[in-house]
Amino acid sequence: QVQLVESGGGLVQPGGSLRLACAASGRTFTPYAIGWFRRAPGKEREFVTAITWSSSSTYYADSVKGRFIISRDNTKNTGYLQMNNLKPEDTAVYLCAATYKNYLGGYDYWGQGTQVTVAS
Repeated sequence: QVQLVESGGGLVQPGGSLRLACAASGRTFTPYAIGWFRRAPGKEREFVTAITWSSSSTYYADSVKGRFIISRDNTKNTGYLQMNNLKPEDTAVYLCAATYKNYLGGYDYWGQGTQVTVAS
């Protein structure tokens, strides 16, 4: 299995940017997809974006398309989420997840999450 640790969250003003990182350890020699999800106060967890092992395919939720960019560096076993033009409605705990199966399917391994707060 793979273990995940997120970092990079914080407080940012509307219109600002943040870059989250997701460091993986454990069974990282087996190709795995990375997904980012978020959970806002009082809301269900929602899908944000995902990327395949080779980075050949990515997928974004409509709410973040054009503002967020997912990437990964397999030499560092790390995934990234670049968040631009942040809005107050982006405030949430952001979680990264991994799966050895289809990147648009269910995810089996989860990090603890990092808080992102967008406020002036």
